[in-house]
Amino acid sequence: MENLLIIKIGGNVIDQPEALAIFLDDYAQIEGKKILIHGGGKIATDISRALGIEAQMIDGRRITNAETLKVVTMVYAGLINKTIVSRLQASGCNAIGLTGADANVIAAKKRVDKNIDYGFVGDIEQVNVAPIVQFLNAGLAPIFAPLTHDGKGAMLNTNADTIAAALASALCKHYETRLIYCFDKKGVLASTDDESVIPQLNLTQYYDLKAQGIVTKGMLPKLDNAFATLQAGVRAVTLCHAAQIQRAVKGDLTVGTTLLLR
Repeated sequence: MENLLIIKIGGNVIDQPEALAIFLDDYAQIEGKKILIHGGGKIATDISRALGIEAQMIDGRRITNAETLKVVTMVYAGLINKTIVSRLQASGCNAIGLTGADANVIAAKKRVDKNIDYGFVGDIEQVNVAPIVQFLNAGLAPIFAPLTHDGKGAMLNTNADTIAAALASALCKHYETRLIYCFDKKGVLASTDDESVIPQLNLTQYYDLKAQGIVTKGMLPKLDNAFATLQAGVRAVTLCHAAQIQRAVKGDLTVGTTLLLR
């Protein structure tokens, strides 16, 4: 099978133009089939606040009422996605910006929870692989915003880490797939020290760190989904700093945190 690289970019990198530009230049130089999924929560939060809408988060996931949905759709699918796509075009990477609604690539359902009303938050039900394969075979680099749809005309806010994992799990049946999560840390940290990177992390260790409260908030959905992709057949998962993407792509095991099932 052909190789496929799926990269998720998030953290403060998204809202730092210089850091984002450097990352996108590095991404543009990566050869072969590739997909990028981006976040943008901080920008959405800032714009929401400017509009008088306070963001609500639970375990790293955004509560999305009707007004917040308007904001995240504008920010994720518009401002951030098209900024990234235009920058990649300038760097010689023929990118195409997508949400889950485009070409019906990611169908989801509105989350139902008896304890929490998440609003217009989507849980992924299906990834439509065929159009993604067509985009890749056409030499395009799909750039996904963290939005899905319910098939009934409603957009749904969906965690970008979850989308990256769902894409990786679906596409690993067609490609030798690697998944890399890039953000503003050098990997999974054992403490508040930015240099306390855990080189390798298995499921048992992760559960221990979670129970101790060392891994919290936005890292929880990231790691939950990352381990699920390994169970689905993804070849490798790495978490690293955005500035380390070139080394991570080349398989440098001294970079970031490599996830293991055992």
